[in-house]
Amino acid sequence: MIPFVKAHACGNDFLIVEEAVAGRAHATLAQRLCPRKTSIGADGVEFLERRAAGEFFLRLFNSDGSEAELSGNGTRCVAAWLARSEGLREVTLGTHGGVRTCRVIEANDPVYLIESEMGVPRVMPRTIELPGVGNIAGAMVNVGNPHFVLFVEREDFGAHGMTWQELGAKISISPLFAHGTNVEFVQVLSADKIVFRIFERGCGPTTSSGTGTCASAAAAMVLRSVARDLTAITEGGAQRTVWPADDTGMRLTGPAEIVCQGYAYQADVPAADRAAVGL
Repeated sequence: MIPFVKAHACGNDFLIVEEAVAGRAHATLAQRLCPRKTSIGADGVEFLERRAAGEFFLRLFNSDGSEAELSGNGTRCVAAWLARSEGLREVTLGTHGGVRTCRVIEANDPVYLIESEMGVPRVMPRTIELPGVGNIAGAMVNVGNPHFVLFVEREDFGAHGMTWQELGAKISISPLFAHGTNVEFVQVLSADKIVFRIFERGCGPTTSSGTGTCASAAAAMVLRSVARDLTAITEGGAQRTVWPADDTGMRLTGPAEIVCQGYAYQADVPAADRAAVGL
């Protein structure tokens, strides 16, 4: 049996699986555990590796089996689980997108309000050209993983004669981005508030994204001169971003909720991989 924890941050949901159990079956497990009608259901799986001296490292696999550098929401979900299971009020988590420190601000189990250090965003205005669509003005933003941010005017977030889901799907896999990209469609509501939609690389439309929130906020701060203390709203709820004027690391604050614990059958892992980890 494969033990797992399910958690979500503003509806962006993840399974947490111990690296020692997963062995080398990361992609297979993600593809088999994430479908919503035939399995547990999630946007991705956070594989938690416990290293010496209380160190932790995360590997994130999307629902399609592809590996991503990190997830801001997924990292926060893991921090919430470690707060609940081990009483950790502050935890530093290594990822392929950099080290992230998370602090529990409020605990009302199973919901935890967590502030995460998200590093320094890099914002570069960029106009891309998509065949059959034309030129699309936006910004490439890196917050440990890649994003392309568009500013849109329509209430339904559509642009260039397409729905945001259709356009997001095209941009996400464009060869202009060597490793694909996450895509955000942003509207500025006021000097201290934005609203946006997310098409996530390797997953599709999601109700929220931690790194997407940071990327959207950073682009709005740099290109639309909004406040450095900003509320960012998605379909799943609001998160707060703070990016000091000296351009040091951005901080992201939002909730994470533990949903359940359970076990997946060993059949979710191929026989060869089960044998490799002694299952």
